[in-house]
Amino acid sequence: MELRQVRYFLALADECHFGRAAARLHVAQPALSQQIKQLERELGTALFHRSTRHVDLTEAGRDLVGYARTLLAEEQRARAHMAELAGGGAGRVSVGFIGTATYDVLPRVSRTVRARLPGISLELHGEVLTPQLLDGLLTGAYDLAVCRPDTGGTAQVRTAPLLTESLMAVLPARHPLAARPVLPLRDLADEPFVIHSSQPRSSMYDRVLSACDRAGFRPSSLVEVGETATLVVFVAAGHGVALVPQSVRSLRLDGVTYVPLAEPEPVDLVLARRTRPDSPAVERVASVIEQCVRG
Repeated sequence: MELRQVRYFLALADECHFGRAAARLHVAQPALSQQIKQLERELGTALFHRSTRHVDLTEAGRDLVGYARTLLAEEQRARAHMAELAGGGAGRVSVGFIGTATYDVLPRVSRTVRARLPGISLELHGEVLTPQLLDGLLTGAYDLAVCRPDTGGTAQVRTAPLLTESLMAVLPARHPLAARPVLPLRDLADEPFVIHSSQPRSSMYDRVLSACDRAGFRPSSLVEVGETATLVVFVAAGHGVALVPQSVRSLRLDGVTYVPLAEPEPVDLVLARRTRPDSPAVERVASVIEQCVRG
């Protein structure tokens, strides 16, 4: 059964007249008659009672009308969906976020995509380390990744800068230094540090220790955690102090205070994707991420 035959059948079912149906379809009447006969042969049953004056649906024809209308409606839906896919208005896009972008960037991106691109199904993955995000881009687990620049790099991944933010100190709320408007990092030299995991290529672990080196000390005690939320919770529980990008302030938690550092310690955030061409949906979500973060 061809869609053309379905259209011809429905036109004749509506008009119950070969001449009017042919005119509606902009085809010759013999061509319409031939297509209806071919459809009846394929289905093995008559669809119309024909006489010199009347054309009426048979019982089989009446049953077929509902199926035929559904087929044409599904075809129209498929065409509309394909057009949306081609224009980036529909599709599935998977985005991964490092922990320090999970509580600020991720919610903004989610809200904006839902509002602007309701036809896109967005899969969001938070609290993922940069190495796992880059590996996930290569395996196809993620289409886009919001992460820190990776010094190892790979020719199969390209990055675009999103923003540069500063590190801040996270202190227990009752810490003697918590009331300071700004804090020289050197003043934390004797404090235990809660720090992101030291897994290979862990971006925040290396950045925090490098900042401490520049301030002239190495933390005497390190408590490693896997997630940013856990890091802040550990500080609130009194296990030490920490350094985090300023966007982590959006993770509001009783018992901690965020204090700017006296010496700027910039950290970059980038949008990573595969080097091969992306689908229109991925391109549109990437544009939303850039607008949300840069704007």
